[in-house]
Amino acid sequence: MPFVEVLGGRLWYEDSGGTGTPVVLVHPSSGNLDSWSKQVPALQAAGYRCVRYDLRGWGRSIQAAGAPEVKYFSDDLEGLVSALGIEQFFVVGAALGGYAAVDMALRYPERVLGLVLATTYAANVDPEYLEIRSRVVTAEINALPALLKEVGPSYRGENPEGVAQWLALHEHSRGKGTPSQETRVRVTRVTLAQMQPQTLLVAGAADLLSAPALMRLTARWIPGSELTVIPDAGHAAQWERPQAWNRAVLEFLNRQRALEEEATASSELVV
Repeated sequence: MPFVEVLGGRLWYEDSGGTGTPVVLVHPSSGNLDSWSKQVPALQAAGYRCVRYDLRGWGRSIQAAGAPEVKYFSDDLEGLVSALGIEQFFVVGAALGGYAAVDMALRYPERVLGLVLATTYAANVDPEYLEIRSRVVTAEINALPALLKEVGPSYRGENPEGVAQWLALHEHSRGKGTPSQETRVRVTRVTLAQMQPQTLLVAGAADLLSAPALMRLTARWIPGSELTVIPDAGHAAQWERPQAWNRAVLEFLNRQRALEEEATASSELVV
């Protein structure tokens, strides 16, 4: 896995290559690109080119000494795909990765074939959303250890080996001096209403943070969006319930890919 130089930083990434439609995966704050280890095989088997990377300051991605901080998530994401020669792609973001994904989709809609926002606040700062979120995600919940607030109780009971792997990933994911990034677009109900790429939101039924009620509210503000809830899954839904998660996301991606192929074929016939 190589680095790519982006705006004073070195982003560590993995690219499966091939001629399939690219899917860029952006990880949660509790992990790094290995957070997607249960998704990449399924995506590749379905014919997609998978690109995943460590956010700046996570995993092996670093901020160069003396370089100015890159303020916006979408600057790094756009720099990465441009360096790889990718013009259009699907973007999938989980938790913090959803911030980068939604910023990219709002800022560069012509490049995003479809958007998946999984168990994420999606950087939503709409006053109504924040007021509801403050009642859903209380100070007591925020004070819980990461394992309790991010991994669902059923998974903790069923899969001690998987929990240990998640903990190891979490504990070694974020480096010291991690830059603080944000979205270039201020995400509110007004900007979400302008979303152009077709969007799927994925919630975990047992998520204490991005609870289904919050995901439903965000979905309500994105025109034509879809929402699916993964049963018995917490905030780390893609890790806890990969089969159900992959099935829901692939069904969405496959449908959008087919529509894109139809549109391309139609335009070629007209020409």
